Amino acid sequence: MKRYFTSESVSEGHPDKLCDQISDAILDACLEQDENSRVACETMVTKDFVVVTGEITTKAKVNFEEQVRRILKKVRYNDAATGIDPDTCEVLIKLKEQSPDIAMGVNGKELGAGDQGIMFGYAVKEAETLMPYSIQIAHDLVHLASKLKKAGVFKYAQPDMKSQVTMNYTNPMNPSIDTILMSVQHDADFNEEEFKKFIKENIMDVVAKKHGLNTDFKVLINPTGKFVIGGPLGDAGLTGRKIIVDTYGGYARHGGGAFSGKDATKVDRSAAYMCRYAAKNIVAAGLADKLEIQVSYAIGKAKPISIFVEAFETNKVPMDIIYKALNENFDFSVQNIIDTLDLKKPIFFRTSKYGHFGKQEFSWEKLDKVKDLSKYK
Repeated sequence: MKRYFTSESVSEGHPDKLCDQISDAILDACLEQDENSRVACETMVTKDFVVVTGEITTKAKVNFEEQVRRILKKVRYNDAATGIDPDTCEVLIKLKEQSPDIAMGVNGKELGAGDQGIMFGYAVKEAETLMPYSIQIAHDLVHLASKLKKAGVFKYAQPDMKSQVTMNYTNPMNPSIDTILMSVQHDADFNEEEFKKFIKENIMDVVAKKHGLNTDFKVLINPTGKFVIGGPLGDAGLTGRKIIVDTYGGYARHGGGAFSGKDATKVDRSAAYMCRYAAKNIVAAGLADKLEIQVSYAIGKAKPISIFVEAFETNKVPMDIIYKALNENFDFSVQNIIDTLDLKKPIFFRTSKYGHFGKQEFSWEKLDKVKDLSKYK
């Protein structure tokens, strides 16, 4: 029986990702001036209209409208013809301060979680980043396509793009790419044959070869025939609507909480980063080939209520040893997560596109615990 798994990603020009970037840009702008800012920022975009709402408590003086227009320009939405003009679109700012009921739990003697919830982290020996192939390749496709568009060499392309990658796991020891689908917004007067040839040869094949995988996969490009109307002109966008794109492409479980626009006291974000950090180091240390970690929190409480580990029968040592290694090397209390991963710095805009995991620049991707964890083998 053949076995397939599929993940998708979207470019920075996708309406939902546009919102994530605006929310995280506002978070970073607050943290640049006040590292103790409390931010829960939500954005909505549609044709020539942006709404920013949520709760922000900060000493920072931030021009929120200026941040919105800056990101629109950065993504290359340049005029009304693209669905949103960064200079003339309407921007509505509706922000209030954090609820005192929440602040009471978060700002006590011991830093407590900003809400209840469950979070997951995952790592697997597939891509070099210890991410599942399907989501890593999907990210790489739209990332490369966007870079080529910005460099001016991807003719006819517009900012809104999506990718979808189907991996063949019939032979789990030798997975291959079965299908790559890309939907790329383009100019109305484009050369379809030239456009599709460029995508296959300069994007799809390049990414497949980068991962040492096959290039004889099935190809789907703009399956409806054209994709002229896109971005906010074609679809409204919301912060936090791409949580599977942001994490593991559906390959691992998800607790349901979104990331963008939230400061690190929101464990939806920070604890998910810590779970990835722990899972990645344990897999890299050779204790398992796949690992998923779940934690749960109560609002106002510093430490998790529970920690659960699943190795999917790939563990190289007994599971009680993996639990021991996890408990002795990783502290999931809220303050320790923030300190360990250095999450008071304005680094969050860079997470808001092409996934929050698998990028070596981030603290939760470092492999500084591998030597200590290797002792448990």
